[in-house]
Amino acid sequence: MDDKDEAVERLNSVRRRIRSAEADFGRSAGSVTLVAVSKTFPTEAIRPALAAGQRVFAENRVQEAQAKWPALRAEHADVTLHLIGSLQTNKAQEAVETFDVIEVVDRPKLARALKAAMDRTGRRPAILVQVNTGEEPQKGGVAPGAADALVAECRALGLNVAGLMCIPPEGEPPSPHFALLEKIARRNGLGVLSMGMSADFPAAIQCGATHVRVGSAIFGQR
Repeated sequence: MDDKDEAVERLNSVRRRIRSAEADFGRSAGSVTLVAVSKTFPTEAIRPALAAGQRVFAENRVQEAQAKWPALRAEHADVTLHLIGSLQTNKAQEAVETFDVIEVVDRPKLARALKAAMDRTGRRPAILVQVNTGEEPQKGGVAPGAADALVAECRALGLNVAGLMCIPPEGEPPSPHFALLEKIARRNGLGVLSMGMSADFPAAIQCGATHVRVGSAIFGQR
């Protein structure tokens, strides 16, 4: 089996695990979207996943996405591209021009910069508010207690607030963090929950994830 075949088999294995978790936890078949995290991987590593029908991907950096995805999207116009890495306000316009979903809105200043960029470009990517469920000082995301206010501010700006995203602390059971994110989403009437990665996405599905972000289980170790 060559590298391309191995990548497709890993992708299909993740798909099977998602379908199994949906069934195990009483979720509707197809209710969870697989977001393939292709950050740091070259276009040659991504093409087998595209050929196997994967259409939702995520990148960590604006410049890397700008370098890789124009050519790939010329071949596959139906790709949806998510930004999952921290975003500086001076990169807001490039992010709006490059991504379909921006998952890392965590402060009013960034929300305002994205709104201004959307007004200039005419593009309207969906946004997710990133919640720092563990309140880790080194990590991006709004504190859980301030999440409602940020959601309200983003809505007041006219942004398309689709849902929430979180990254639980390493070394802690993830399910309480996933449950907290689901609670915040529910009280704000938000339908998208981006949570769960290669090591813990079944637990995220159990807690209501609509999108799971999986990288190494598909593409291998970085």
